[in-house]
Amino acid sequence: MGSAGEDRPAPLRLGSIAPNFQAETTNGPIDFHEFIGDKWVVLFSHPEDYTPVCTTELGAFAKLEPEFTKRGVKLIGLSANTIDSHGGWIKDIDEISGSQLRFPIIGDKERKVAYAYDMLDHQDTTNVDQKGIAFTIRSVFIIDPKKTIRLILSYPASTGRNTAEVLRVVDSLQTGDKNKVTTPINWVPGDDVIVHPSVKTEQAKEQYPHLKIVKPYLRFTPLPKEQTRAAV
Repeated sequence: MGSAGEDRPAPLRLGSIAPNFQAETTNGPIDFHEFIGDKWVVLFSHPEDYTPVCTTELGAFAKLEPEFTKRGVKLIGLSANTIDSHGGWIKDIDEISGSQLRFPIIGDKERKVAYAYDMLDHQDTTNVDQKGIAFTIRSVFIIDPKKTIRLILSYPASTGRNTAEVLRVVDSLQTGDKNKVTTPINWVPGDDVIVHPSVKTEQAKEQYPHLKIVKPYLRFTPLPKEQTRAAV
């Protein structure tokens, strides 16, 4: 649904450096890498302003923003609409959600950022503007202070995201970076973690006095909640 014969950008993968860009946002112009600074960032796109699923999502992110801030994480949204459109829509979001949306939303009407991050919808033929140009899908990128992409999620326009899951992944990534551990299925802070395979068992026993060895390759240990977040 892009221009005929238009080459798509090289795919972004986990470990890729997040492409830099300059853009207008509801909080003023930004240089994305300067915006990241020394923080983590959640960059997420939504298909269009004044649409029902997107309204519920932005309201949920606004409510959870204090939790992201505690973890040293900045939120920034994006859609293929103008800043003026975003501004009017934010009033609706605040009214409906009972929250106050403070994080910036990028105005990407020309799809320049969406194209660089491969956010455009190549599946849903109804997710287009009046000219038939594709809107964005529901993409999520978690980017660390080194500007490295650590998570990529893509949801269809019809499916709203789970903000608690985005926050959980932030907790998992920060916990792993800080402690040489990995996190099992459905993990949340306070649950046991898995000792990283690179840590030898003898070393693990010294480092984790409550180590539980299920198999040589599966070793659990409790981890206090205060050890599960990056320093802010």
